[in-house]
Amino acid sequence: MSVTDAFKIFQGVVNAEIEDVREARSRRDLFNGAFSGEGDVSEVIASGSLARGTHKDPIHDVDVVIVFDGDKHPHWGEPGTSAQEALDYTRGRVNTLLGATSGTYEKTVRLARWRNHAVKCFLDDPDDVDAFTVDAMPALRRNGMLLIPEAMSNEWVYCDPEYLIAAVAKKHAEWDKFAGTVRMLKWWAAEQDIKIKSLVMEVLALNYLPIEGSQPTAIEQFFVSAAYAIGGGVEVVDPAGICGPIQPDLEYNELSDRLREARDNAIRAVQAHANGNPAYAIRLWGTVFGDDFPPPPKSGTNPVPGVAPILPRPVKDTPQG
Repeated sequence: MSVTDAFKIFQGVVNAEIEDVREARSRRDLFNGAFSGEGDVSEVIASGSLARGTHKDPIHDVDVVIVFDGDKHPHWGEPGTSAQEALDYTRGRVNTLLGATSGTYEKTVRLARWRNHAVKCFLDDPDDVDAFTVDAMPALRRNGMLLIPEAMSNEWVYCDPEYLIAAVAKKHAEWDKFAGTVRMLKWWAAEQDIKIKSLVMEVLALNYLPIEGSQPTAIEQFFVSAAYAIGGGVEVVDPAGICGPIQPDLEYNELSDRLREARDNAIRAVQAHANGNPAYAIRLWGTVFGDDFPPPPKSGTNPVPGVAPILPRPVKDTPQG
């Protein structure tokens, strides 16, 4: 088995089953259909990783933004109780349109309860740890962005999810392995023993993942650049420049350690492959991504060196914080 074959197999592990993707899209589109007919709704926008194509297996939720007509809700957007009022109103419309017992559009949602920015709608048993949800976020169009409620602060805040959707689409158009490789990096993050939000990895990939070459070399260069940046004090922030840090409580020192370890093993793996030892390269990629990365065939004859030195590698054009 070649390194390329191993990455193809791993891509299949990371990718969600096509049936699950279709079901997730169907459930998301259900909200589009239900709310698009509302007289006070301007548009319904698909958001989140499914909309960007960077979702990894398993898919637990999808995101929709319900953009309301501000003229129909003149007090929304003002500080105070209007943030919670918007969330309560959205939850009420979800129950009316899609409630499991009496939904007028379809009887699907078992439970709807609002969180800080969105209404979390359970389409499966809410007690199931893997229950599938649709997060429906009310919003207004303002100043070319979306203004969304923040219940905890009783404020409305700006965001621009469409910026990230467009940025990822542009990268993937330039390199058709971009979205799939982002899924691999999210898988790597989920394997770490610290909490790393998947959006953190997606933004890091947007900044540091090369959009050319093979997946192994691109991932190696990602870890080189990301480790250099995070180790140098760069903070991961909203790429649209609106919402600030993505994960304020992220343990950056720990993330730096994990990135450096992945960098070192990725460099060794690329070197092993260049030296004609694919079996050892595959084993090293397994140390990066974990047990789900396919091991080399047991019949492989390539010897495993006791020590694989790390050669110095220049970091070029690394964005600085």
